[in-house]
Amino acid sequence: MSQEIITRASQIIIENSVFGGEYRGQHCVLALIDLESHPTASTITPSKSQGIEWVTFCTGLESDKAKRIEKCNRASLCFSSSEHNISLVGEIEVITDPDIKKEMWYDSMSAHFSGPDAPGYCALKFTTKRYNLLVDWKEAVGVL
Repeated sequence: MSQEIITRASQIIIENSVFGGEYRGQHCVLALIDLESHPTASTITPSKSQGIEWVTFCTGLESDKAKRIEKCNRASLCFSSSEHNISLVGEIEVITDPDIKKEMWYDSMSAHFSGPDAPGYCALKFTTKRYNLLVDWKEAVGVL
């Protein structure tokens, strides 16, 4: 049963990522520790994912998110709707590799940056360490 829930949760995350489904302005909640060691949460659009294993995002190097990650790389994600609540806990990193930035780039980012080569643009990669999944009223809790 747990594998069935993990598979379905992975499908939901992929479908709610820009490169995994039909982009309709989807977002999830990203929780980080701020510069004063307090928890903070904000919404962000998932770019790509490998199911529950990892999720990437796009942002700016000067954003609060990037600054928080540089101080503390612990993070949590939540994908939620009336049908599911997918909570992931893990670590996140700021990525400036030009090839990865190009791979993560999507058209809506042009409202914020001139292109994937823009010096202030970066990608974020979240890697799951543990999960708590509630999908179709079935629950799975575990570690990766």
